[in-house]
Amino acid sequence: MPQTRDAIPAASDHDKDRPLREDTRLLGRILGDTVREQQGERVFDIIEEIRQTSIRFRRDEDEAARRKLGEIMDRLSRAEASQIIRAFGYFSHLANIAEDQHRIRRTRAHAIAASPPRDGSMAQALARARDAGITGDELWAFLKTAAISPVLTAHPTEVRRKSMIDREMEVAHLLAERDRPDLTPEELAANEEGLRRAVLTLWQTSLLRRTRLRVIDEVANGLAYYEYTFLRELPRLYGDLEDSLAEFAAGGEQSLPPFLRMGSWIGGDRDGNPFVDADVLRRALDMQSTRALGFYLDELRLLGASISTSCACSAPSCRSTAGWLRSPMRCAISPTAPRTTRRSAPTSPIGAPSPASMPG
Repeated sequence: MPQTRDAIPAASDHDKDRPLREDTRLLGRILGDTVREQQGERVFDIIEEIRQTSIRFRRDEDEAARRKLGEIMDRLSRAEASQIIRAFGYFSHLANIAEDQHRIRRTRAHAIAASPPRDGSMAQALARARDAGITGDELWAFLKTAAISPVLTAHPTEVRRKSMIDREMEVAHLLAERDRPDLTPEELAANEEGLRRAVLTLWQTSLLRRTRLRVIDEVANGLAYYEYTFLRELPRLYGDLEDSLAEFAAGGEQSLPPFLRMGSWIGGDRDGNPFVDADVLRRALDMQSTRALGFYLDELRLLGASISTSCACSAPSCRSTAGWLRSPMRCAISPTAPRTTRRSAPTSPIGAPSPASMPG
């Protein structure tokens, strides 16, 4: 029977890393079950023998354990060695996911406990600026002329496939879900089943690509990170920073200028990559603009679906100008999407719904 765990531990808990150990053990157990089912008992037994012997060697500095490790490795066939390397490699990936989730968990615990700003946070940077005598108006003035441009590049050491990253993101979401203190036994069992499916898919997916990446493939891989991070998180960063600055700036709330702009060398490195030519650059720009416009169109659809205001239920001025049964906000949003789609044609296949077709 799956076991629930306590809610996010407070910063004062003595055993604050217990949830991390629980997640790591759970993922290790699921991976072990997967290896046993997919590769058989012999491979699983070898992995367990290596794991336990390694623990003795590291924990106790046991020289006999070190010699035994060497003997185990020497008698492995090439096929067995490959599977064992994969198993320990996947465990490292899963343990890293658990550590990332625990870092998020601890950050939330500090926020809930109203702890002092943590090193590296935006709140700490603003607090240090305030302590140094820098005023809010001076910070606003600085940000109006600031220019920060993180640049993505297709580094040759980055070999993870997007299919692997997607499954790792799925594992992370499922681990985060387990922090809910109100999960029913059925929900917890469904969560563990989801983890088992994700780990099985990871095991059955090759870590490395069998074919050489084209530049356009590298562009597509780079754009995938926009969905995970930049397109959604940068607006939150701006919003949080605006709220924080408004607290001690004389001018009150203001809109931040776009001082942070993403850049990319992928598909545009005409000096360092002989496979980048004018056609590749043109396609890279087209893919980037399509991704950005597609995201904004999706957001417009969600906005139209969420704003269900009807003139029949709002101010008299609205009734007199838009009619009783119209949804003025949806009517205002809906024409925007077709215009944007036409401007992005022919590369963007994204259409736009009419007000009547919007859900809700």
